[in-house]
Amino acid sequence: MPATSSSYPGKIILFGEHAVVYHSHAIAIPVNQVRTTAVITPLIQYPPGSIEVSAPDINTKCRLNMLAETDPIGYAVRLTLQKLHVDKPPAFSIHITSNIPIAAGLGSGASVSCSIAKSISTYLGKPFSPVEISDIAFEVEKLHHGIPSGVDNTVIAIGQPVLFQHGEEIQSLQVGETLNFIIADTGIKAQTGEVVGSVRLRWQADPTRFDTLFQQIDHIVLAARDAIRIGDVETTGKLMLKNHQLLQDMEVSHPALDRLVETAMSANALGAKLSGAGWGGNMIALVRENALPPLENALLQAGAVRVIRTRLESSFEESHV
Repeated sequence: MPATSSSYPGKIILFGEHAVVYHSHAIAIPVNQVRTTAVITPLIQYPPGSIEVSAPDINTKCRLNMLAETDPIGYAVRLTLQKLHVDKPPAFSIHITSNIPIAAGLGSGASVSCSIAKSISTYLGKPFSPVEISDIAFEVEKLHHGIPSGVDNTVIAIGQPVLFQHGEEIQSLQVGETLNFIIADTGIKAQTGEVVGSVRLRWQADPTRFDTLFQQIDHIVLAARDAIRIGDVETTGKLMLKNHQLLQDMEVSHPALDRLVETAMSANALGAKLSGAGWGGNMIALVRENALPPLENALLQAGAVRVIRTRLESSFEESHV
């Protein structure tokens, strides 16, 4: 069998994080400027069932059977083989690389799982569909996040911006005008599962208040969908800021995130908000193209450890996927 490779992007949430766990809507887009790649190489002289795993970004290099059952990479490999009904595949090595920052809300874990599932299924001659890949990544996400929303695995496996609601048919988005974004990383690592768990505890203690917050966010998401569809960038930006304020009320922001949001708005961003679980990770700002360089400089001076540009192109037709 020839060597096989597969690559998947990162992702970022534009609207709806946390509320989406409670059946509200969310909008997420792929971030193609950062990616994970998995390369499968045959091990001709090894016995069937031998699998070597190499992930230099996390200092992992070992046989598959040396990885714990709860190791995300090991679990993704085993689950893929299980779904393929393959007990002892022809021996192979899988080499995984990624330039997606870890624990920063950019979907690093889901991207790795998608790359693993696609590369192994293709190598064994039974390439999975995007839905099958998403399903595998979702199961692995449970190790990372406890109760995942399903957003990360969905948008990464499909590779296009989506309007997502758990348990409902996924919709790709019509985009009326190209949107330019800058993602700014605080450099502060936050475990999504811990933040999601903290919100759940506060929701259980005060369900009326948090249900109201979730409903307000849901209204913002649907209004943003409509604004993006008609190319109303000013309204889209204002809605981002409103979403951030509600996430602050939910106590998932962080002084570093708030500082980057304030810096972005002072540097002529149209809107800005935290993205992902919060307590660190990334902020995303909507900006006109001619304002990108000065905004990047301002965010770096305000403490961002890295910035990434990404775009939402105006060529998508809305459809069910």
